[in-house]
Amino acid sequence: MSTTDSILSGKYPAKDHCEKVASLLASHLKHTVGTIYIEAQKSRLREDSDEPVPFRQRRSFFYLSGCALPDCALTYSVPTQHLTLYIPPIDPDSVIWSGLPLSVEDAKNKYDVDDVQLNTPENIFTKLSSHNGGNEGPILFIEDQISADVSSALAQFPKSDSSMLKSAIETSRVTKDAYEIALIRRANTITASAHRAAMRRSKTATNEREVEAAFLERCVALGCREQAYHGIFARGENAATLHYIHNNADIPAPGDGEKEKGSGPLMLIDAAGESDCYAADVTRTFPMRGSFSPEAKAVYTVAQRMQTECLALLKAGVLWEDVQTRAHEVAIEGLLSLGILRGNKKEIFEKRVSVAFFPHGIGHYLGLDTHDVGGNANYEDTDGMLRYLRIRGRVPAGAVVTVEPGVYFCRFIIEPVLRDSQLGGFIDEKVLERFWAVGGVRIEDNILVTEGGWENLTSAPKGVEELEALVNGVGEV
Repeated sequence: MSTTDSILSGKYPAKDHCEKVASLLASHLKHTVGTIYIEAQKSRLREDSDEPVPFRQRRSFFYLSGCALPDCALTYSVPTQHLTLYIPPIDPDSVIWSGLPLSVEDAKNKYDVDDVQLNTPENIFTKLSSHNGGNEGPILFIEDQISADVSSALAQFPKSDSSMLKSAIETSRVTKDAYEIALIRRANTITASAHRAAMRRSKTATNEREVEAAFLERCVALGCREQAYHGIFARGENAATLHYIHNNADIPAPGDGEKEKGSGPLMLIDAAGESDCYAADVTRTFPMRGSFSPEAKAVYTVAQRMQTECLALLKAGVLWEDVQTRAHEVAIEGLLSLGILRGNKKEIFEKRVSVAFFPHGIGHYLGLDTHDVGGNANYEDTDGMLRYLRIRGRVPAGAVVTVEPGVYFCRFIIEPVLRDSQLGGFIDEKVLERFWAVGGVRIEDNILVTEGGWENLTSAPKGVEELEALVNGVGEV
């Protein structure tokens, strides 16, 4: 049994997470009484239909319970550290169609909780009253995430508070324990297999959706039935759109009007599976027909160096703005060496010309959400290089981040810069003409930040020779 399997053979550490959140709350409340109350996401039917809406568990609820079932709730007493899970009562009509649900006894054995009860207003109100000694201490909940009947009942608790719990949970989620890291690692292992299968399939694909299908098949077959996000499967210039979602463009046969003769277009895949609510987030860019064109290889090498130098900066306490800055410095050096940019490196950086080729942030937190919480982004920042950073400030040990540099040739972004009287001179339009067909290159790995450095949780291939060999049928998928 692998270390990951050994860790995941135990229960999801719900009580540890509750205690972590309670500790943060205590530091703000200045006392240690109160009860946390959170509801799971509700099951819903599609409009004018008896088909259910695809279910996705509320992340704050899962973090404190480890339970992915709909229509549940939990209470956690801060002073007694007592965690109670409430599961739906049996609905005889539902049993006819869906079978028996999880029983109270089964739930006690499955989850890291102290007690399991049926989710009824009476049970919840009784528990809230007993936890708080009859109206003593606040009931802590998240605004707009509780049902109407419970909301009315909370009126009997004058100290109810919805101002602190959400931020306490989001702060707690930034650093991951061994169980969470194991889930992210497993999601990455399956995602890497899916990327390899998609790369292999790409050589004979006639449409982007065929590559997407190969990816999804591997994820489902290996245990990641849910995708962490809507995947991106973009050939050629489609990859210049950061969140391209169509995934349905035709792929010309080799020699059939392809701009990169002899090698074919690049394909960018940004897709990942989800393991028990925890996400991977992996991007690979590779030559669909088996070999990089000179232009594509040159751009890919720049993105590789951007990632390598950013990774070298990572350790506990690194300032994320410094990582973003280094990514742009390396991008400028690379684009200058290719002749796409011209002029003084310092001036190009100060005028933010590189943002036209690398418009997004270097990465984000990863966990229960793909763009996980706690990053304190500032999308109102007037500095174009920093505006889309999803993490601001220092990154602690135990955080999992993505490192995803890219170089893109997006006409919508670059052409206005070319026409700008102050900025256009920094770009050599004749040289740039050779690179439009590259589209975009992004390389994205999932990184665990440690006290002295980092660990890469992503194993999908990314070396030039490795990618070419895999597409050409060499090596295992």
